[in-house]
Order: sequence, then C-alpha cells, then structure tokens
Amino acid sequence: MKRVIGVRFRTAGKIYYFDPGKLEIKKNDHVIVETARGIEYGTVVGAPRDEEDDKVVQPLKSVLRVATPKDDEQEASNRKREKEAFRICLEKIQKHGLQMKLIDAEYTFDNNKVLFYFTADGRIDFRELVKDLAAVFKTRIELRQIGVRDETKILGGIGICGRALCCHTYLSEFAPVSIKMAKEQNLSLNPTKISGVCGRLMCCLKNEEETYEELNRRLPGVGDFVTTDDGLKGEVHSVNVLRQTVKVVVDVDDEKEIQEYRVEQLRFKKRHGRNRKVNVSEDDLKELEKMEKQDAKKSKLDES
Repeated sequence: MKRVIGVRFRTAGKIYYFDPGKLEIKKNDHVIVETARGIEYGTVVGAPRDEEDDKVVQPLKSVLRVATPKDDEQEASNRKREKEAFRICLEKIQKHGLQMKLIDAEYTFDNNKVLFYFTADGRIDFRELVKDLAAVFKTRIELRQIGVRDETKILGGIGICGRALCCHTYLSEFAPVSIKMAKEQNLSLNPTKISGVCGRLMCCLKNEEETYEELNRRLPGVGDFVTTDDGLKGEVHSVNVLRQTVKVVVDVDDEKEIQEYRVEQLRFKKRHGRNRKVNVSEDDLKELEKMEKQDAKKSKLDES
C-alpha cells in the first residue's frame, strides 16, 4: 500500500497519483508536481489515501509543494497567454491551408512547451506549421491530434440528462461502448437518443452495464412461456428490469388477461446470453455499428 493523492490537470482528465510526503494537502488544493512533461500545476481531487501498489505507476513522484500565491499568478498568466497562442495558431493554420480544427492551446506551467490540440479526418503534415509557431513563441511546440471524445472532454458541455458532461467532470478514461449495452438496458436504438454531444455512443451506457446484465439474467424474455406460483401458464408480455416484475398473458376462465408478477413468483427456463429482440431500422443499425467500430479503434490506439 502507498500513501497517495490524486491530481488532475486541466486538459488531462485522467487522475495521476503522487506521494504527498509530510505536506498537509486537502481536496481542491493546487499543487506543483513533476511529470513527464515537466513541472505542472494540478488540482487535488481527494484527501490523501492508501492505494494498492499495482494501481500506482512507478516510480511514484513526490509533490514538490502546495501552490503558492505566486504559482497561482503564474498559472493565471499562462491561461491568458494561451488565448493569444490559440489565435496565432488559427492564423497559421489558415495560412498553410491545413484541414484541421484547432481545439485548445496549453502552456506547461514552466513555459518550456506550448501544446496545441486539434482534430482532423486523417493525418496532417504540420511540419511547416510547427516551424512557424516555434519562430513566434521561441519555445518547444507540440501539436497533438485528438479524437472527438477528447475534444468534448476538453471543451465540456451539458448532456441530455441536464448535467455537466461526465467526461469533463470526473471520467478518467474512456471505455469502449457497444450497441449490446443499449440492448441490455432496453433502450431505443435511435442514434440521436443514445449518442452524446461528441456524436459517439454515450459513455453512461457503460456505467450500468453490469447491473443490467445481472438483473436481466434473473428475468424471462418477452415471448417466453412461464408458469406462475398460482398454477397458471402464460406468455411473457413485458418485463420491468429495475422493479424485477413481469407482465404475463394468462388464461383465466377461458379469457386472456395480463397479470403482473414478481420474478420470484414465476418458473421458467433461463437462457443466458440470449439476443434481445429490438426494432431498429437498417440505417440506424449501420450508424450505430459505425460508432461502435470508431470507439473500438480509438481504444486500440490508446493502448498502443
């Protein structure tokens, strides 16, 4: 076990761990740390805690200091300079006629590098652009191509739930999201309803995947035949996954009725891993499969 604090940086949603040493550090404090990019200014996301060794990237670096008022002033100054850097980079992109969308500009805390984040449909030859930018800023320049999910993570926004986007507020890493998750949660397979601001399948589909899988395993499927605890036999009309109730079409006095039962009141043959029948148009299915492949491709790139 290691005593650590989690630190988040402005454009990196992932939480990084550092050794707090004997410093008194609490949540939302700003700290100065050393990273692979150099000296950085970050925000503490929680009080110091013990973490398993295998969850901590070695070697575990120590926090250099809690940010001083002078450090805060330098960080604020960097944020102002970034706006000018963004404007200049936009002009240079237009000058070179590059098909790329500039998303953000970032100075490292010690000003030894300026990073520019952009999106593009394919590979961009930006060597001449880098030379131009280096001549203007007289420091190291890095252009980093990102995906649409990363763009949304940096810019932020409001989701269809009415809350700030998960990726911008707390989500550390993106997990692949599949059509199967939407089917498991009995959601409409309409791309506009299950895709996020970024145009990809919503990350929150992943949040409840395991819960829905477990709940669905206990339920019969629509169209299955079941026997009730009062001796009636019938066909499943619909299920309520969260309430764990089932509506069954049964014969009562030679008339068909729909009655609701708790799942424990029914006997049926469980079929694990069955495909759920969902009505979806061919165009919508193609669009969803495209989103799914894009997510899977991005995950492989991140791992490589």
